Amino acid sequence: MKKRTAVLLMLCLLMLTLLPAAAFADDAADSQAAPETVTGQDDLVTTRHTAVIQGQEISYTATVGTMTVQTCGAACEFFFRSYTRDDVEDVAERPITFAFNGGPGSCSYYLEIGCLGPKRAEMSEDGKSLSLPPRFKDNENSLLDITDLVFIDAVGTGYSRPAEGAELSSFLGYDNDVSSFGDFIRQYVNRYKRWSSEKYIAGESYGTTRAVGICQYLSDTYAMNVNGLMLFSTLNDFSQAIPSVSNELPYALFFPTFAADAWYHGMLSEHYQAMKLEDYLDEVRDFVSTEYVPALFQGSRLTDAERNGLAEKISSYLGLSRDYVLEKNNRISEDDFLPALLREKNLKIGRIDGRYTGMLTDDGSDPSSVESDLLLGNAFYAYLTDELNYQTDRPYIPLSNEVQYGWTSPAPPVPWLGGYFSQEEIIRDCMAKNPYLKVWVNCGYYDSATPFYAAEWVYAHVFLDQESKANLSFSFYPSGHMFYVEKASFDQFREQAGLWYQ
Repeated sequence: MKKRTAVLLMLCLLMLTLLPAAAFADDAADSQAAPETVTGQDDLVTTRHTAVIQGQEISYTATVGTMTVQTCGAACEFFFRSYTRDDVEDVAERPITFAFNGGPGSCSYYLEIGCLGPKRAEMSEDGKSLSLPPRFKDNENSLLDITDLVFIDAVGTGYSRPAEGAELSSFLGYDNDVSSFGDFIRQYVNRYKRWSSEKYIAGESYGTTRAVGICQYLSDTYAMNVNGLMLFSTLNDFSQAIPSVSNELPYALFFPTFAADAWYHGMLSEHYQAMKLEDYLDEVRDFVSTEYVPALFQGSRLTDAERNGLAEKISSYLGLSRDYVLEKNNRISEDDFLPALLREKNLKIGRIDGRYTGMLTDDGSDPSSVESDLLLGNAFYAYLTDELNYQTDRPYIPLSNEVQYGWTSPAPPVPWLGGYFSQEEIIRDCMAKNPYLKVWVNCGYYDSATPFYAAEWVYAHVFLDQESKANLSFSFYPSGHMFYVEKASFDQFREQAGLWYQ
């Protein structure tokens, strides 16, 4: 859900509550192969560069521009940036990774200039900008020494647009989003002769929803099986996001993230503050699974003593007053917690990253989003024009509300049979059919946009055999949604990425 406000998130997700999960379950399986590629006026710029990555100077070729793709019954121009290592004798031996952000109306420069690409915005060790405008430099933790990289902007974001005569609506919604990205990847692989390369897909936030859908679509439509899904801050089951009387799951799944935030800001008792974060969160996880979830299930059947005792424990783990917890009926939502934790200091904490704080206001702004936008946007624009030599008068759209709100699907034939979109069965199906498919889930402890415990819950409900379970791995970072902006977490990610690709 990269780079969107809490209001945008909830509006998009509220639309999903009207849609049945079954409407999406077989999307990729039912898709038809795309027609022949149209002949378009592709606008590509190729330049050559070097970067020092992991202490080694890497020579590479950058290809930047638009590729015309016929998809979803219309034509569009996908804007992409590809980086291919030069000193490779056999491209078949070289992995390739396709990467994008989320939103779903977000461009994909966050993963590119913040994490994976050969250049990175200059920032402090805790992820703050060092200058305005921010600069960029060699990314010592880029994955370009391991894999070639292709960054893709969704149609309607970045410089990606419908072709002349086509409507943006043709490319909106889960079905069309997955199909259009899948058709671009198929065309890129074919055009640049990468069928023999290992193929990986990296997505962040809503991009993890897209990544799973693309994995199924490529397999079922083109018999293109990928080697790995690299998932950053995952969202693969939308029931985790919207609490209601009939869905109390989010109260439980957000709880450990709130506990981590309270620990970080020193709002707990001396006993808990003295614990290591990981040890503290193990205790919180145990409380949630063995006490909190059963209590939520009981609802009004709890006695007054049980209700008060539960409030006392919640208060101790979240750093909130017992009276406030009771006022909220022992159910603390994101909207409750973020402004409440540091209210006495007239501060609220960030949603994307709970370590950040800002003035307590009612405008729905996120202190952590403001910092990341300041850090990455200007650095990317300078990099694109000055380093990659790509020039156009077309405005670059970092976040499109039209694409964001377009995340929907045809109304169900029986309107009252609503539900939440979930991908557990899609993931299980992909991993069961492809024994080579590895799935790597990366989570930040201080991320309230896509909480780490929610990711654990989702993948605990992907029922795999023992052989497939070995292909599923998790990594956790003492950081937020974009965990890679913090140097220690970024270094941890890079070390583990080297092992994962091997």
